[in-house]
Amino acid sequence: MKLRETLGLLCLVLACSNGQVASSPGPQAAARAARRRTAALPLQQIKLPPGFRISLFAHPVKGARSMVLSPAGTLFVGSRPEGVVYAVLDREKDGVADEVIPIARGLNFPNGVAVQDGSLYVAEINRILRYEGIEGSLKKPPKPVVVNDSYPTEEHHGQKFIAFGPDGMLYVPVGAPCNICQRPDPYASITRIKPDGSGREMFARGVRNTMGFDWHPRTRQLWFTDNGRDMLGDDVPPDELNHAPEAGLHFGYPFCHAGEVTDPEFGAQKPCSDLRPPAQKLGPHVAALGMRFYTGSLFPAEYREQIFVAEHGSWNRSKKIGYRLSLVRLDGDRVTSYETFADGWLQGQEEWGRPVDVLVMPDGALLVSDDKASAIYRITYAGGR
Repeated sequence: MKLRETLGLLCLVLACSNGQVASSPGPQAAARAARRRTAALPLQQIKLPPGFRISLFAHPVKGARSMVLSPAGTLFVGSRPEGVVYAVLDREKDGVADEVIPIARGLNFPNGVAVQDGSLYVAEINRILRYEGIEGSLKKPPKPVVVNDSYPTEEHHGQKFIAFGPDGMLYVPVGAPCNICQRPDPYASITRIKPDGSGREMFARGVRNTMGFDWHPRTRQLWFTDNGRDMLGDDVPPDELNHAPEAGLHFGYPFCHAGEVTDPEFGAQKPCSDLRPPAQKLGPHVAALGMRFYTGSLFPAEYREQIFVAEHGSWNRSKKIGYRLSLVRLDGDRVTSYETFADGWLQGQEEWGRPVDVLVMPDGALLVSDDKASAIYRITYAGGR
């Protein structure tokens, strides 16, 4: 029996969708490994709206963080302390990864990945690397070109999500190197550079630590998450979903948080009324990371051009919150609701998974990375079927 058929039978027995296949000594060993991996991830605990289902796309992908899909269909995935960048391949286009290939090791928190003109861009703490022609040599990748090495070296909020904007520029955030402090540019900002690393400019200021952004599919304007400061209590301040219709806006940090919370140390320097408020206040300390506009056609029409947010989960709140996917509904540029779309990674006060990033696939499925479970999930919609 073929390996994939064996895995399919196992999934039926376990009432689960699938497991990621890696090279192995033989089908029986791979099947046993798939059974252990699938059983270890209780996907039946994930609650979704009616008609939606979640399955494993790839596992294990150790420390899976930010994701980007190349035009040729290779999924690139970053990590943090693991220091690895992965290429995840679904050659049969059946929603199950066939192979996970580590294409780079020993990097400095390579969280961010982006693709342009056949090259893979990887963001370390203080450097942007470019792997040229990467898909032609995934198992023997080329030596990377250092595109820019002028970013700050602090690890605190130093990990980066990166993406190319509609203007062809690479957007690179720089987090505040602290919980609350005032530092000069480029700290607490979103910068952008040309693909060759030159021409760095400030796009937005007052951004404490964004780990996810996307551009509205019609207006082409930037939206991004931001993590609120700590040590003001369990419920203050909220995390933020922000909208930047133009360059040059200031989103509050360190003076004002979530458009309404005056910082006790820095708030006297600049009132909240002078700063850009969030488009939506998110849960306090939910650690909102990746976000994407839904641009597929698989989900019902009501989800199109709405925002999915991965909430990684609180780390120091007395009662944990987050560990879920949220849905932010829009009417034009106005937020109309903020609601839970998928949860269950947090059971009581114990979490078995932490969503990091979301990505819409060409078939309309939504991928979700999870660095705690070292997994990538696939959410689909089947309606009444």
